[in-house]
Amino acid sequence: MAFPVDSVRKDFPALDLSDEGRRRIYLDNPAGTQVPRAVADAVSDCLLATNANLGGFFTTTLAAQKIVDDTHQAMADFLGAASPEEVIIGPNMTTLTYHMSRTLGRGFMPGDEIVLTRMDHEGNVSPWLQLAEDKGLVVRFLPFDRETWQVEDAALAELLNEKTRLVALNHASNLTGSINRVKALTAIAKQAGALVYVDSVQFAPHGLVDVQDIGCDFLACSAYKFFGPHMGVLWGRRDVIAALQPYKCRCSSDALPDRFELGTLQIELMAGLSAAVSHFEKLGAATGETGSRRQKIAAAYAASIAYENELAMRLIDGLSDIPGLTIHGITDPARIAERVPTVSFTVEGIVPETIVRQMNAEGIFVWSGHNYAWEVVHHLGIPAEDGVVRIGIAHYNTAGEIDETLESVHRIIAMLRQQR
Repeated sequence: MAFPVDSVRKDFPALDLSDEGRRRIYLDNPAGTQVPRAVADAVSDCLLATNANLGGFFTTTLAAQKIVDDTHQAMADFLGAASPEEVIIGPNMTTLTYHMSRTLGRGFMPGDEIVLTRMDHEGNVSPWLQLAEDKGLVVRFLPFDRETWQVEDAALAELLNEKTRLVALNHASNLTGSINRVKALTAIAKQAGALVYVDSVQFAPHGLVDVQDIGCDFLACSAYKFFGPHMGVLWGRRDVIAALQPYKCRCSSDALPDRFELGTLQIELMAGLSAAVSHFEKLGAATGETGSRRQKIAAAYAASIAYENELAMRLIDGLSDIPGLTIHGITDPARIAERVPTVSFTVEGIVPETIVRQMNAEGIFVWSGHNYAWEVVHHLGIPAEDGVVRIGIAHYNTAGEIDETLESVHRIIAMLRQQR
């Protein structure tokens, strides 16, 4: 069946907003997506009807606890986790990663080694770099191949030894869009006896995550990248996190996942997170899937991946015929399944921000800069102060929006060249 984009768009009120009559085209999605009305309603309903802290015996505190429990189960289903006890929810991926890095660091010794990739967002780099500085650890950087745009198995294997304690992997790049073969990379790291921490922030909006199939020990994602509120989610393998001693208040619970969820929870945002999972469930049902929530989520992704890939290829094709424009990522149509629909480019002689400012003024929301892909821009030799133009597609975007965006890029580049 054709992807029901018109039906999907009706669920997102922001898509109908305009600025002084000028329509908005949201292609800033790698930085954060818009939310369905159901997500906003869930947040509002929680604040207005079930606003209470946890641990009491009255109506609202019991209702709040149900929201917390239901959200952990929803995310367990979303990630393919064995239990909701493995799901840790917090302010954002970076905060959760900093917290977990310090917790894991309690067991690391000077001279132990960790492996980081040149492909990751700083949220899965700086926490480990600073831990290494504090604990006297050795950091080994894993490059990505500039021909395949992926981290290669052999490159990882070369860095591993008996001292390797942790490998932090990138699932999909927020700049190049490339998807790494994290299951194969995880298997290599596990064979060496290392823990594996996967940053799935950019993959989760565009592909079905299955933590048990990947085989990693930790996997992080961000709800606001997949149509939810500003929250981070960290999955940890139960036997691993049960053995850890997290930094926490002395009198707080030792239960899982409570011991890792510091302070008063953002219960209203958890309600929104659960509603974001329901968005995928609803979309899966619209494709005809009648099975479990997990099966409906899988069906939603199958439909949206096919749709997004068509839009991504349309965008790549339209950019590829601009002289002097370089797309930093996979452009081969035969490999479109090996990338998410995030497309970054530079244009010879033109600073990315000058292009983006013009596009933004036309109501086309895209980004310029390094976008916290600090290692990526340096690995590619791109000046960090300039970065790239980044266009990121979500499944509420349309072919018409891509065509308008391409017309804008072509016209603006031609105009800027005439002004030189």
